[in-house]
Amino acid sequence: MNRTMQQAFSASLDLETLRLSEQTIAVVLGGGVGSRLFPLTLMRSKPAVPLAGKYRLIDIPISNCINSGINRIFVLTQFNSASLNRHIVQTYRFDRFRSGFVSILAAEQTPSSREWFQGTADAVRRSMAHIAVFRHNYVLILSGDQLYLMDYRQLLAYHRAKQADVTIATIPVRAEEAPAFGILKTDAEGIITEFYEKPPLHELAGKESPVPPEMEAQGRIYLASMGIYVFSKEVLRQLLEENPTDHDFGKQIIPKAICGFRVVSYPFTGYWSDIGTIRSFYEANLMLAQRHPPFDMYNPQMPLYTNAHMLPPAKVQSSFVQDSIIAEGSVIVNSQIVNSVIGIRSVIRENATVKNVVMMGADYYPWHDPEVRDPVEGPENPGIGEESYVEGAIIDKNVSIGRRCVIKNRDQVQEGEGPNFYIRDGIVVLPKNAHIPDGTII
Repeated sequence: MNRTMQQAFSASLDLETLRLSEQTIAVVLGGGVGSRLFPLTLMRSKPAVPLAGKYRLIDIPISNCINSGINRIFVLTQFNSASLNRHIVQTYRFDRFRSGFVSILAAEQTPSSREWFQGTADAVRRSMAHIAVFRHNYVLILSGDQLYLMDYRQLLAYHRAKQADVTIATIPVRAEEAPAFGILKTDAEGIITEFYEKPPLHELAGKESPVPPEMEAQGRIYLASMGIYVFSKEVLRQLLEENPTDHDFGKQIIPKAICGFRVVSYPFTGYWSDIGTIRSFYEANLMLAQRHPPFDMYNPQMPLYTNAHMLPPAKVQSSFVQDSIIAEGSVIVNSQIVNSVIGIRSVIRENATVKNVVMMGADYYPWHDPEVRDPVEGPENPGIGEESYVEGAIIDKNVSIGRRCVIKNRDQVQEGEGPNFYIRDGIVVLPKNAHIPDGTII
């Protein structure tokens, strides 16, 4: 949304507008197999993947909801969902004086269906019986694997002001980015008239939409769907019931909605990243370590919530640290950390070098007795050993890197794998609980 529109809608957040959040049910889609994020999804679902050293991806949409006054939230889960379910149960507990909840709806067998969710629309369709129990006028559908800040009250106010049946949040993109998204074409009033699912570059002519002058100057003239939808209650019910074999919102439900209902575009111009690949995950994390990142984790009006671990502060001894994030509970001794994200309970031992690395941290310290600690799985000494060098890598939870190891994709391999490591999008990924012996060179 451009600055002028944001100011106008911020000023118009009257009491009636604020009540829109009380009339809304949020549905966060937990995602499927997440193969493009493998091996980070080897043991967890996409929304459960750690982010920024201490959060998980699912914390982003849930925090946006809470900050927007939307306190009734369903999270639809299916694949590798144990850690996601545990995180949600431990983190989001509303007090008894509010009627809010964050409730998990797992794929289930019912008399009408014995299959897993077949897609985004199918997941919502099969959850409607649970959603319908609660009084609401709007359903806000969100993805569980995106990074952005948004006040959904402005989105809901826009939906109401435009007298829309469906509102789709969109972001302007350049031509080279467009083939990765569903592209929407709008008229001068913001009404969506056409939809194109991931159009190839040579077919983009004529698919431009009106955008603010600053976006046009940057070549961002194509509107990409962000996968964020507001449906008026009865419209969603009708679309899902009348199209029982349509399983996906982007490919099937939205194009049919455009033909039969008033579907409008909500223009958003803030930072937004769809974390669907290893490369996008890696770059989004390192972006947060920049001196002035476009995503503001320090916004007091839009705090990010997560499970409070009650850990001690990070301890840094005789080390050089530049443009990095170091999460609580970490211990760094006489090492060099550059342009990296260091997660909770990370231990980096003497004379180690860490550059352009996303290190997710650990669930326990190396000095914890393996006989009594929780969890019981994982190597005895998580962290990075003495005199090891790690560059351009993602280190998952509880990874143990021995002494004098070199972890660097020196040969610029794009895709590959070996003992206890993978290379995806040119990035070395060490999977959860991996043990890298002393002297290993990758």
